[in-house]
Amino acid sequence: MTEKKQLLIYAHYYIPDTASTGQILRELAEGMLDIFDITVICVVPSYLGTIEENYKTQKYYEEEINGVKVLRIRVPEFNKTNKISRIKNILGYFFGAMATTFKVGKLDYVFSISQPPILGGLIGVIGKWVKHAKYIYNIQDFNPEQTMAVGYSKNPLLLKVMMWFDKFSCKHSDLVITVGRDLVDTMKKRFKGKKLPNIALINNWIDENQIYPLPRNHEKVVVFKKQYGLDGKFVIMYSGNIGLYYDLENIIKVIEKFKGAKTPDVRDVVFAFVGAGSILDKLVLYVRKHCMENVVFIPYQDKADLNYSLNAGDVHLCVNAKGIKGVSCPSKYYGLAASGKPVIGILEQDSEVQWLIEQSGNGLCCEPGDYAGIEKMIGWFIKMAGTVELTDMGRKGRTYLEKNLTKEISIEKYKKCILEC
Repeated sequence: MTEKKQLLIYAHYYIPDTASTGQILRELAEGMLDIFDITVICVVPSYLGTIEENYKTQKYYEEEINGVKVLRIRVPEFNKTNKISRIKNILGYFFGAMATTFKVGKLDYVFSISQPPILGGLIGVIGKWVKHAKYIYNIQDFNPEQTMAVGYSKNPLLLKVMMWFDKFSCKHSDLVITVGRDLVDTMKKRFKGKKLPNIALINNWIDENQIYPLPRNHEKVVVFKKQYGLDGKFVIMYSGNIGLYYDLENIIKVIEKFKGAKTPDVRDVVFAFVGAGSILDKLVLYVRKHCMENVVFIPYQDKADLNYSLNAGDVHLCVNAKGIKGVSCPSKYYGLAASGKPVIGILEQDSEVQWLIEQSGNGLCCEPGDYAGIEKMIGWFIKMAGTVELTDMGRKGRTYLEKNLTKEISIEKYKKCILEC
């Protein structure tokens, strides 16, 4: 029997944290155990900012989860709306991960993602040098491009330094893996055709065996709807991070125009936001101030319940802010497609998910910032509520995913690319 290769993954967040990248990396790690022995270095569970008491007594924790060795670092708690506390938390992970690397034995490969921004790439380079291993850099989001796109920082010197460091990480990788066609284009633009790093495209995924279409009257879907006041209503759902990169503060103003709206079959129209994030409080305040009874806020759902919450939506919103094309890819889309629901895409033309929606026939899209277009599109979906056309849109998304975007397809691509780099 051939001895397995040793692979270290810097994950930042990992199960049981609800971060989408943490879930992807968990499934990737467990899916590659047939050819790799895998160690993950991550923080103690803390995606929402707080840390459970049982993770506050030591600096490091060692666990094994489904065959994967997990080394956890205790980091400072943080508030997502406070930049200083977030920076302290991120630096705690970065320096803790550096120290933890020395606790790991001989390695053949080091794998890191682009989170936290810039530092995620750098820790991979350091791991490569310390362990004399090959380095795979998985770019889920490009920074500083993302920082620039949403105006999180406008300091030109800081942005220039960030760009230099992330290009440095790319140059010192043996392979860069991105998650969208538009992200591949961004990499090419960064290097302007000069000494372009080895690059591959592998889509993210959802486990299509865990997220799948359920009948409208499924017991647990009905329970979820009743719990949050969605029963008997036409539900337009946003599920995921309620954060900076989705223009939700402006989209909520469009939603306000649908107060009291009903479908042709006389169902009330309700907009459900499932999740948490840095602008959730702002949305809640806006909804209260404007007496928007057509909006419901629902907390993050456990992974075991995600299929029921996604199936509770009649239509799903998939959103990115203007300027995110080529910078970030909303992985939430794969869950929407897997659930067999039609999608309202507020996405830039030729971005990865816009392309997938158009290619599959899974929904309709318009440009971020086109608020009149967004209003018109939402109105069309309400008008078409209960029709065969909407059902077919959802079915087409699921069919396309089963043929092209399954968990198994993507994980096999990762195995092949890593072994060949």
